[in-house]
Amino acid sequence: MSKLRFHAIKNSLAYKAVVVEEKKRRSELFGENVFDENTMRQYLTKEANHGVMNAIQHSKKIDRNIADQVASSMRDWALAKGVTHYTHWFQPLTGSTAEKHDAFFETIGHGMAIEKFGGGQLVQQEPDASSFPSGGIRNTFEARGYTAWDPTSPAFIYETTLCIPTIFVAYTGEALDYKTPLLRALHAVDDAATAVCKYFDKNVKKVTSSLGWEQEYFLIDKMLAASRPDIALTGRTLLGHSSAKGQQLDDHYFGSIPSRALNFMKELEVECMLLGIPVKTRHNEVAPNQFELAPIYEEANLAVDHNALLMDIMGRVASRHNFKVLLHEKPFAGVNGSGKHNNWSLSTDTGVNLLKPGKTPMSNLQFLTFFINTIKAVHDNEELLRASIASASNDHRLGANEAPPAIVSVFIGEQLTKVLEELEGVTKGKLSPQEKTDLKLNVVGKIPDVLLDNTDRNRTSPFAFTGNKFEFRAVGALANCGNPMTILNTIVAKQLKDFKVEADALISKKDLKKDEAVFNVIREYIKSSRPILFEGNGYGELWEIEAKKRGLSNNKATPEALKARVSEKSIALFEEMNVMSRIESEARYEIELEAYIKHIQIESRVLGDIARNHIVPTAVKYQNILIENVKGLKDIFEKEFESVSKEQINLIKKISSHIEGINSNVTKMIEERKIANAIKVLGEKADAYYYKVKPLFEDIRYHSDKLELLVDDEIWPLTKYRELLFTR
Repeated sequence: MSKLRFHAIKNSLAYKAVVVEEKKRRSELFGENVFDENTMRQYLTKEANHGVMNAIQHSKKIDRNIADQVASSMRDWALAKGVTHYTHWFQPLTGSTAEKHDAFFETIGHGMAIEKFGGGQLVQQEPDASSFPSGGIRNTFEARGYTAWDPTSPAFIYETTLCIPTIFVAYTGEALDYKTPLLRALHAVDDAATAVCKYFDKNVKKVTSSLGWEQEYFLIDKMLAASRPDIALTGRTLLGHSSAKGQQLDDHYFGSIPSRALNFMKELEVECMLLGIPVKTRHNEVAPNQFELAPIYEEANLAVDHNALLMDIMGRVASRHNFKVLLHEKPFAGVNGSGKHNNWSLSTDTGVNLLKPGKTPMSNLQFLTFFINTIKAVHDNEELLRASIASASNDHRLGANEAPPAIVSVFIGEQLTKVLEELEGVTKGKLSPQEKTDLKLNVVGKIPDVLLDNTDRNRTSPFAFTGNKFEFRAVGALANCGNPMTILNTIVAKQLKDFKVEADALISKKDLKKDEAVFNVIREYIKSSRPILFEGNGYGELWEIEAKKRGLSNNKATPEALKARVSEKSIALFEEMNVMSRIESEARYEIELEAYIKHIQIESRVLGDIARNHIVPTAVKYQNILIENVKGLKDIFEKEFESVSKEQINLIKKISSHIEGINSNVTKMIEERKIANAIKVLGEKADAYYYKVKPLFEDIRYHSDKLELLVDDEIWPLTKYRELLFTR
């Protein structure tokens, strides 16, 4: 056994888990380190509090005087809690969060100093924008960028630093982060949905998009993970034969949580409570050493911030428990990967969930309006929605028997399917402006009864209605939720805007009442959106054939999927809804293509290194042992040599064959990588990595994994799956 692997296993077995004792109730801890509404009421003047709440609720600009008051109060609150530094906390297009810490400390001359933090420091800072992905918006010699305070997401204290959530934009104004387009999309869906709500309730003044994410992850012993170069550098195992026991017994899912993992979860949840992240659910997932954490739903912008923060906290807490958190969508071959289901809905400021059926025909007509418009938005923009969850890591998971396929479809359940069929058949023929309908139809009034248990679960559906929300199941565990939430809210906003134009046009004819016009428009939407509805097995080959007949895309590879980002249709959509300019859309396309290329490039280099510098030398070493054994057998058994050495010689030949397979394929991979690297056009370069470089990974892995079964376990250089997945 290699020294590194031996010590990793030894230390893992010897490690004693940190035992976490909770001394306060969760409700007492919740938000303790957050400058939230309750804290603001205690620290801010009435004028300052009113200014901030106006910014949060009505998007009103905060003037400099108010900003100074808020900054002063934030500083006093933070200093009272032992804070020494502050930072503008933002989410650049790297996929992780970013922060630059500055001390409150300022000198004032004569050997004196004060703790200073003013409105200018709260509202805006200037980080270097050239070192973050910009898709060509910023060059190295054009370094200036701005972070600007987002008052809708409260400041918080984490590890003695006051963190102020901000947007991040270029000096020229383009968004360089996930938050800026998301805020624009949320504003767009608020405007569009509020306008539609007024058909049903004139008192509605605001509609909020809500999000509840479900974070799946693996917990691997830190020492064991560190013994694997592939995990350390890529977040997943590039090599490794499946363990004899994996998840086939279904004995991990919802099982008793291992003590060490439970102690990690307890500390993680305490940290979340202090930071106002409303985590509620924890459980074992399907694969060994895989788990899930889920919160109570929140406003989408805050939920996105909380998930980005959570992924950072998870790594820090895990380290204290001698764990490494793996958020990669497919860290282990042969067992389930990890997703981050995004549960999405819309709610009014009057307390109504617009995707929850009501108790009267009119409230159900409102439900149907938003329900059917969402389905149509997905139908008309399925390729763009697929692009929102495209990444090198998520490609491994989509359609891999534990996640939805790359074909976007909507699951609504058998009973709601019948409801839509009945609504579609109210009248026959094409809608005309003069057409009347009977809104006393029983099916509209009885929707609450139908929906008592309205949907089964369909794990193969990328976008499923689950009673009072839609669950976007295809989002990957490593993703920033801001990307899919921006696109989902934008396409729904656009659809609701178009719907209102159509309904108003019918109403203006004065031949149809408001509710009749609404019903007639959504009935036509049911007909036109039918191809996106699918209730069956998304993994089956028949669905791929059927989806193609329906005109649905099946973009399995990220380079292909991302093209939807820069189609003229998508660019026009984002510009019309004021979510992203053409420059911003094209920049994101380039950034995501570059990220894809770099991820595959890094994996290729790591794989080549491990294969040639770890696997092959070990195989040769074992082969030499066998050769010496054969030589000894020849000395002892001259006459029977052929029979007694047959198996050893066959084994030597097999090892030689696999060594040759590794070396030849690594050489091919390096050559294909060189060719790909010479390509200047990003799309073509990404295609080369997908079609030419990446396929060789499996060939190299095949020969390496076969050698793992042949070579003496004592000298095998890599920690094996059985050790990674079953050390707890």
